[in-house]
Amino acid sequence: MNSSDIKAVHKLLATPKSIVIVPHKNPDGDAMGSTLALCRYLNINGHKALVIAPNESPHFLKWLPGHEDVMVYSAFAKAADEKIMGADLIFTLDFNDLSRTGEMEESLSKAEGDFIMIDHHQQPSDYAVVTYSDTTMSSTCEMVYHFLDAIDTTSQIDAAMATCLYTGIMTDTGSFRFRSTTSITHKVVSQLIVSGADNAAIHENIYDTNRFSKLQLLGVALKNLHILPEYRTVYISLSQKELDDHQFQKGDTEGFVNYGLSLEGIIFAVIFIENKADNIIKMSLRSKGDFSVNNFARTHYNGGGHTNAAGGKSDMSLRKTIAEFISILPEYKSQLEG
Repeated sequence: MNSSDIKAVHKLLATPKSIVIVPHKNPDGDAMGSTLALCRYLNINGHKALVIAPNESPHFLKWLPGHEDVMVYSAFAKAADEKIMGADLIFTLDFNDLSRTGEMEESLSKAEGDFIMIDHHQQPSDYAVVTYSDTTMSSTCEMVYHFLDAIDTTSQIDAAMATCLYTGIMTDTGSFRFRSTTSITHKVVSQLIVSGADNAAIHENIYDTNRFSKLQLLGVALKNLHILPEYRTVYISLSQKELDDHQFQKGDTEGFVNYGLSLEGIIFAVIFIENKADNIIKMSLRSKGDFSVNNFARTHYNGGGHTNAAGGKSDMSLRKTIAEFISILPEYKSQLEG
């Protein structure tokens, strides 16, 4: 953060405020970890803060400290709208365009409070009075730590806040294996452990609570994995029927796409997931090296994210979406050949 932004934040937080904190739709560990940690900090310091999430988070995140107080917009839209309209200040974390909040977008666009954005995705929109954007950061949780450090308050990070921040950093770095993990990331994580984050317990709560049906669904996904060796690419597909047959719950397919990327010689992996309720095909894209799935998703699938991790969607059928995807790859052959 630059000095002018730090001064602006100090001024905005100088007196008690009514504050709403918003993660993106279908929140992941980084979104929930960052919002819950920031919410706790603000409430400890005399503000009246509340996390309002567009929809439910996955079951494996609901143990996070403070999660029981999250207001879910899809279930309590009227009450949430009142909170948004009455907010002096609105933090948006782990996204940089209001469209990423789904049905909340209209209410947020009409809000009269000031916005502060904290995010590490590319190409941020211009809606906040303070925009803390850094695409080199491992996670928004790491950014929240630096945000608190910039306003001289990391000493207030307690075990609950540290747990939330550690969770977001761990999940967004693939347990610290992605290139975005730096020496500074490890220093931050070290301080979070000192502050009370139990790294072993956090890992167990996130990764060791699988249901049998989820593991069976993973088996189906791996069976549906297809290799396109000429493009060093793999794709996985899951139909709505396959999801239903395995009692799919939100978050069950988290990380599935990474199995494709683990294959030797592969640098581009995609998973296509049919969603009949929204009438879309949801896509998660991952890559290694310099191949930008952010650019690929933005160009072809109304999505975006990071260079090596992005999301997108298609309005076509599952079969047609996969066929179109394969037809696009020749345009990128020189990039995928390395």
